Amino acid sequence: MDPIATLKHEHQLILAVCDAASRESQHLSAGGALDAARVEKMLDFVRTFADRCHHAKEEDLLFVRMAERGFPVDSGPVGVMLHEHEMGRAHVRAIAEALPSAAAGDAGAVRQIADNLLGWAELLRSHIYKEDNVLYPMAEHVLPPDDMAALADAFERVERDEIGAGVHERYAALARELASAT
Repeated sequence: MDPIATLKHEHQLILAVCDAASRESQHLSAGGALDAARVEKMLDFVRTFADRCHHAKEEDLLFVRMAERGFPVDSGPVGVMLHEHEMGRAHVRAIAEALPSAAAGDAGAVRQIADNLLGWAELLRSHIYKEDNVLYPMAEHVLPPDDMAALADAFERVERDEIGAGVHERYAALARELASAT
């Protein structure tokens, strides 16, 4: 599959979880009870699918290839994307750190989870828009067919060797589950 199409498809799954995270944030902000298991599922999705699978393809493969073709990684579009990945990870760490206290009834920790779920979702929506509409078209313009074919092969290796058979499908199902919950 075309590597850019793969990344855009993965974005759709991440956006579904962004919607779930926003709803969970609104629920908690309105005084609703924390569903720690649901938040833990969101964390699992973000850590494994969004970060270990999707961001690894971008950071370790696409962005490296773009750097080889002249894109700076410490500034410009690639630098911004890398910085936003780190910002997203900070939201995820804050949620994970607050979860035990929130589950024990700490209202401040519940607020921290609500704020960081919303912060993560808003950041990722904006981030994905920029990747889909700015960065990826740039990549398609500058990367020759050989690079795109090499990226497609490398993406398949990530799925097969680093993530594992069936894991992508399991996380796609988890994204649909989280998105469909009310």
